[in-house]
Amino acid sequence: MSVLKKNHLVKKRNVLNEIRANNMTLTELRFFSIYLSKIHKDKPNETRVVRFPLDDFRAIMELGSRLNVDHMKSTTNSLLGKVVNVPIIDDKGKYSGYQGFQLFKECTVAKDDSGEWYIEIDAHDKALPLMFEFKNRYFTYQLFNALRLKSSNQLRMYEILKQYQVAGERVLLIEELRELLGICKDEYPRYNNFKYRVLDPCKQALEEHTDIKFTYEPHGKKGKGGKVLALKFIIEKNEDYTDQLTLDMFIDEQKAAADEARQDDYISDTNNPYTQRIELLSSACDDEFNGDEIKLLYGLILDHTPCLSTDEIALHDYLQRRYQYLNSQARKQKIPKRFGYLKSLIGKEM
Repeated sequence: MSVLKKNHLVKKRNVLNEIRANNMTLTELRFFSIYLSKIHKDKPNETRVVRFPLDDFRAIMELGSRLNVDHMKSTTNSLLGKVVNVPIIDDKGKYSGYQGFQLFKECTVAKDDSGEWYIEIDAHDKALPLMFEFKNRYFTYQLFNALRLKSSNQLRMYEILKQYQVAGERVLLIEELRELLGICKDEYPRYNNFKYRVLDPCKQALEEHTDIKFTYEPHGKKGKGGKVLALKFIIEKNEDYTDQLTLDMFIDEQKAAADEARQDDYISDTNNPYTQRIELLSSACDDEFNGDEIKLLYGLILDHTPCLSTDEIALHDYLQRRYQYLNSQARKQKIPKRFGYLKSLIGKEM
């Protein structure tokens, strides 16, 4: 293989890995998957702008029904803020810089001629070719096979293993797997913790909700002190998986769940603004923390910034900024107590 071709493959692999591990939440990864399923490399200009009815977008992103159009800004701004860095590799195979650009360049939320709200999103010109490549290599599966997965780790694991279903196995270094899953080096540093927190939940989720299942075992030589360095994954067709789900069916299910939640709230807690705000703040933290923890954060926020009690959008954005900062710091250093760290950020300028 020529040096030039090899450099191109290294460059492309690094970019695709970064897209996969671009600090996307589960709903953002799901939306990215859906966007990729709708664009076509033979008709780039005709398909690059993807439109959804606003209700469908809210269902896909699990925004619930209480959020108004203004609140969409925090969600769409997050999508527009996703950046990919393309490494520049010279003819000798050495890293000589990078070029950064956004995955998406433009988003519109508006009413159509019939008065119905919709959302349109368009890829960045430089990102579009990468998206087609990503689609060809990693999204050859049908979308319904992964819609019911409940975490970004699970969806990424499905992508990582699905492409090797025919081969039946795949060997991955732990370090490489962490990179593909978007897990920083200091997160779950001990193998047993990584196994308990990531590998086993992914194994259970894929077997319950997708068309493949897997087992895994340590592979090859171990490192100093018996440290596991690599894993061998055995990938099989999931014969028990019969509940296939189309995008339309998924959206209908999400809407039905939102309607049921609204009805439950009406029966048990009619128009309770406190309950609504706790749910709103939970969504700002990607539903990572339990109800009691969110209530504690809410009280701390109002103690430090009482004016937020009358502005739900500002309240949501306030906590979301601090949660995003928590995630950015977690990629740089070990944060064993994420809730405690987030709590310490309340009252600080961001």
